[in-house]
Amino acid sequence: MGPGAKPPRRTAGRDERIVRGRSAVSRLGLTFGIAGLLVSSCVAPGQTVVPDPAAGTSQARAPASSAAVDSNRSGNRTPQAQNAKLTVVAHRRITEQQYQTAIADLFGPAIKVDGRFEPELRKEGLLAIGASEVSISDAGFAQYFAIARRVADQVLLSTPAQRDRQAAIQDARDKVVSCAPARADGADAACAERFVRTYGERLFRRPLTDAEVATRVQLAEAGAVQNKDFYEGLKLSLISLLTAPDFLFRLEAVEPDPAHPGSVRLDGYSKASRLSYLMWDAEPDAELLAAAKNGSIHTTAGLQAQIDRLAANPARMEAGLRAFFADMLDFNMFDDLTKDPTAYPKFSLAVAEGAREQTLRVLVDHLITKNRDYRDVFTTRDSFINRTLAPVYKVPYTYDGEWARQTFPPESGQSGLLTQATFMMLFSHPGKSSPTVRGVKLSEIFMCLHIPPPPGDVDFSKVLGSSAGTVRQRLLVHANNAGCSSCHLLSDPPGLALENFDGLGQYRTMESGQKIDVAVEWMGRKFDGPQGLGMVFRDDPGVPACLVHNLVAYGLGRAPDPADRAFIDRETRAFSVAGYKVPALIADIAAKPDFYRVAAAPAPAGAAAQKG
Repeated sequence: MGPGAKPPRRTAGRDERIVRGRSAVSRLGLTFGIAGLLVSSCVAPGQTVVPDPAAGTSQARAPASSAAVDSNRSGNRTPQAQNAKLTVVAHRRITEQQYQTAIADLFGPAIKVDGRFEPELRKEGLLAIGASEVSISDAGFAQYFAIARRVADQVLLSTPAQRDRQAAIQDARDKVVSCAPARADGADAACAERFVRTYGERLFRRPLTDAEVATRVQLAEAGAVQNKDFYEGLKLSLISLLTAPDFLFRLEAVEPDPAHPGSVRLDGYSKASRLSYLMWDAEPDAELLAAAKNGSIHTTAGLQAQIDRLAANPARMEAGLRAFFADMLDFNMFDDLTKDPTAYPKFSLAVAEGAREQTLRVLVDHLITKNRDYRDVFTTRDSFINRTLAPVYKVPYTYDGEWARQTFPPESGQSGLLTQATFMMLFSHPGKSSPTVRGVKLSEIFMCLHIPPPPGDVDFSKVLGSSAGTVRQRLLVHANNAGCSSCHLLSDPPGLALENFDGLGQYRTMESGQKIDVAVEWMGRKFDGPQGLGMVFRDDPGVPACLVHNLVAYGLGRAPDPADRAFIDRETRAFSVAGYKVPALIADIAAKPDFYRVAAAPAPAGAAAQKG
């Protein structure tokens, strides 16, 4: 890795996260327990439902991190192991995209998922790590309940407008509900159970326990009887599934490891989920769940067969790649991106969305479609543009399609990802560019360099409050200050090399009537401008090493611990030997036992001293 490069620092120990996780999921369980009180909002006009404690509507189980889970989820276990209990050791709240994907996979892409999702948390540079530290607030649960109700209305076609088309409605319902109820105007426990088990297994990413099924069948029966409509009752059971902790959180459980007595391993369903979300950013499909159930996922050949099958689906692999890079590249910053309309009249939400999509298209095309060297994404001039981006890049758009391939000429200054409008607009101020912000963010994202924030008493007025001269000249105030120079000499050069691009990504050679100087020296190398910077990033071994680190952390959902260091180093060497091909890297990580290792919680503070 480059000088000063190191993995992102951990800010919280795993034991602390697990304690928070236990209380977080337990609180969600209590919140879910009152969901029965909301059942009355799902009945037909003029009717009411009083939650029946005997039916379990207020008794929903919420696994906590220390909770035992019914052993029937592990699959292919010995009779002795069948009596063992599984322990949940980690949880991750699913993302909005993962929620939408699950609904589309189970019920079709026409189902709309509308509503506000809980805010995400970025830790150690990744939202995937922060997902293990977030819970769901009371207000957030109400939002999830509202989303679930709207989804259930669409799936079972129970909105008033739809009730007027009974024949079409029944045809659509028959595609979702594989059994016909004995009576459409009453309860049918057997048919409801079949529905709950079928969709519950996909939503929970494991088979439901008998108790979990019984709770939802009873809920469906109560709703059907009081509404005189089987499908209205079934809707309540679906809402119950969609608001359960086991769906909204990815719960990872361990079981005794038969190959290593006294040790534990991820159970088959947790292993299947970890694999599927790494490669596809989606819940396990039926075939992967079957491999978890029959135990073949625990064999080398069985696991490799599943990896090969998942890797052979380019559309799903693209979705997985997009999700990873959207996380690694801080694309959630687009949600709050604004620009000064006086300084950048071309900026719009369409331009921002276009820039985001351009970057992802380039990555998919380069890394999956063409399967090329990852390092070349920093130097390639092959790209895509659409009609809204063309004015930003100052090129004509003469195509009929929504997107078109574009190879920029050398004089454009373009050099791979670093010069795309995405990073120029994200890592700038609303009204001007910022070499410091750009240098810090690009170094952190692509090199895993940690550059500390400025002291609280730094005076920025001479940099931000003046429009005289170039940004480079104004930054010399900090670069020549003994208290600031050490950080600015590390953070500023990459950004100064990109000063030919303004805060929107438009190419320029002059600022305030003066020629922009983009010659810099950084980490022992002298280079000129954005194309020189692209070559520096391409040739620095810390860049692919950082990608491997981030990919492993993203898949694990936690900051790698010291025991992961050797695994990451091996994968970095393998990445190099294989020609820096990202699909092969993902598959190789997924095939290694290290990726499924159960991380040991660190000893309590002071334990070592007491032992001594």
